[in-house]
Amino acid sequence: MFSLILAAALGALYVYLRRKDPRMLRNGIVLVAAGWFAFVGAAQVLARWVPGFEWVVLAAFALAPLAVVVLAGFLIANGVTMMRHEGRSLGNLLSLVAGAALLVLPLAAVLLVATLNPLAVGLAALLFFVCSYLGVVFVVFLAYAVAYGRMKHTVEPDSVVILGSQVIDGKVPPLLRSRLDKGLELYRRAPSAPLLIPSGGQGADESRPEGVAMAEYLVQAGTPARDVAAEDRAANTAQNLQFSEAVARDHGRTGPLVVVTNNYHVLRAALLSRKLGIDAQVVGSPTARYFLPSAFLREFAAVLSEHKRLHALMCLPFIALTALLTAALVLASQ
Repeated sequence: MFSLILAAALGALYVYLRRKDPRMLRNGIVLVAAGWFAFVGAAQVLARWVPGFEWVVLAAFALAPLAVVVLAGFLIANGVTMMRHEGRSLGNLLSLVAGAALLVLPLAAVLLVATLNPLAVGLAALLFFVCSYLGVVFVVFLAYAVAYGRMKHTVEPDSVVILGSQVIDGKVPPLLRSRLDKGLELYRRAPSAPLLIPSGGQGADESRPEGVAMAEYLVQAGTPARDVAAEDRAANTAQNLQFSEAVARDHGRTGPLVVVTNNYHVLRAALLSRKLGIDAQVVGSPTARYFLPSAFLREFAAVLSEHKRLHALMCLPFIALTALLTAALVLASQ
């Protein structure tokens, strides 16, 4: 019963924090904690009411290694699909790499422990701690990315910023078209016409700036040219947001901003907007399903990189615990 009470309290805290500012990853920590205690509490209640239910729970935990193998197989298969459809860039291979790691790292840990060498056992323990930590952080990120992506924007936008992505042969590919169509949907639904700001500079492998190609698409879709203002210098998401806000101000649009990107990118764009002090809500457009695993892994890696000092600090207790365990094993072996 205590677990259910704690789950309810955490659920209420999540609702409060999300209303206060939905653009914070701590909300995801509270959401996942609430879900975990709700699961534990429900399992405890069912164990009392349903004879033998605890064995079902134990069987589910015993099958966890099989679930890891199945997940690894799915990620590897997805990586092959990504290579076939999107090419062999590092970003496209992330699901393949993650799947291989799920198979290789547990085997490596077992082999290290089998040596009975204190340093090898310590290294295996460190692998376990760090991988477990990263796994929990990824669950928090993924859960809140999905939750945030399903939120409805609550403002009437004065400007709609559409984040760019690579254009191919100067044309808008399907991934970027999805964002533009979502921006057009918001534009057409608004009571008064917002300014559409397609944002993106020109990459080394692009024949023209993304913002220019996107603006052309919007005008060809029937948007009056006066309602489109391209931002054509940004090289990353942070610059997309900063430069687009400046474009909005230059056009006298100082009201609410709504930012459009693909659904997998929504949470990181929201986190960045808050970090940059830009008052904006972020909405997502659909993405091909095969693209999502690698895309979410890429976003997770980017969030880790942007907060690398915090995560390094969080891993210090694991390093200290590993050092103590290794020292104890060394003393025991003497």
